[in-house]
Amino acid sequence: MKKFAVLFVLFILPIVAYLFFASGINSFGKLPTITKTVPDLENFRTATGEKVTLNDKITILAFAGTNMIKNQGNFFNFTEQIYDRNKTFKDFQVVVIAPNQSQNDAKELKSRLSQLTDISGWKMVFGSNDEILQYHKALRLKGKLDADLGTKFFYIIDKKRNLRGRNDEKDYKEGYNTFSPSDLHNEMTDDVKIILAEYRFALKRNNNKRQI
Repeated sequence: MKKFAVLFVLFILPIVAYLFFASGINSFGKLPTITKTVPDLENFRTATGEKVTLNDKITILAFAGTNMIKNQGNFFNFTEQIYDRNKTFKDFQVVVIAPNQSQNDAKELKSRLSQLTDISGWKMVFGSNDEILQYHKALRLKGKLDADLGTKFFYIIDKKRNLRGRNDEKDYKEGYNTFSPSDLHNEMTDDVKIILAEYRFALKRNNNKRQI
């Protein structure tokens, strides 16, 4: 019996451990696509009338609604846990969609956020209530906007405009709950790291090809 236990520790256990970690790499090494090629922001403009695009950017997409000042804690949580850690990445941006009538609140929110960090990577765009509802519908999400056209969930969009998340039956995640510091600190932090690692690897691979 003792001999069997020694053999198990020396030979069987390492194989089991290898299979476990190998399966983990396959499951979590690439973030699944929830919705392919979401629409660009054609119908939305900044307060100064400028266009914003999702193309060739890693975007965190938010729907602020008309109660963004009341819900500013969600934006502060996200800024501390996610944005501050990734804002130096060249192609990383935050896009906040809000109703036309909330432009003054959006300006106030940006002012408050700017006291905490550099928000040059933030873009706030505005549209009609109907345009916001139609755009959210086009994302083909299970979650809905609230009555104020906002949600506490933020979304990851890759450079090809694919909405990324987790599609496992036990851990389905199309968006990340900014009201929950643990959701941001654990799931969203890890998933943003995966997305950024994908593009760092692709950039390095392309640079190596050019050198060859």
